[in-house]
Amino acid sequence: MSNQPPYPPQQPGWGNGQQPYGQPPFQPQPPKKRSVGKVVGLGCLGIVGLFVVILIVVAIGGGSSNHDSSGSGNSKSAAPAGKSSDKAADTKKNDTKKDATDGKVVFKVWGTAPAGALGGLDIGYGSDSDTRKGTFKDGKFEATLTLDKDAMYYNVNAQLQGSGDINCSVTADGKTKKGHASGGYNICNAQLSSNFTGGWS
Repeated sequence: MSNQPPYPPQQPGWGNGQQPYGQPPFQPQPPKKRSVGKVVGLGCLGIVGLFVVILIVVAIGGGSSNHDSSGSGNSKSAAPAGKSSDKAADTKKNDTKKDATDGKVVFKVWGTAPAGALGGLDIGYGSDSDTRKGTFKDGKFEATLTLDKDAMYYNVNAQLQGSGDINCSVTADGKTKKGHASGGYNICNAQLSSNFTGGWS
């Protein structure tokens, strides 16, 4: 038999809740620190971002109209009373003038043209497919035809009968051509021709 004891000898303090000698005591792990700085930083950034978004929305939405100090909500940029109605009236007048000549061709001759041995001023007007005779009275002639988009041209001509001084014009689709004749048997001629774009020149 061996003289050694069956179990190693215990050191003093072993088994009574104390750590064995020669070993460092085990420290419990400290609780994880919450990154308060990050949370506060992100929270502040979110608030600042929200504030910036609100300012942008207010600037865009409310910047277009300036309210008066009384809080009535009237815009300072509003036109004074009467100005807007004047503008509307002017627009209506322009529309009326435009409507009067839309879809029409206007032919005019004016000036002095004494009658000669062969009679008075000889006037012809119309298009390539519709030619008419006009009468010069009280120093002027004016006629209107419906605009035909298929017409190749519109013209007016007036021949003097020995003397005089006249002007002539043809207007279609906002375009006007003019002519002039003076003395003898000269002819005043004005013509508008259709172009490839459907307009007149």
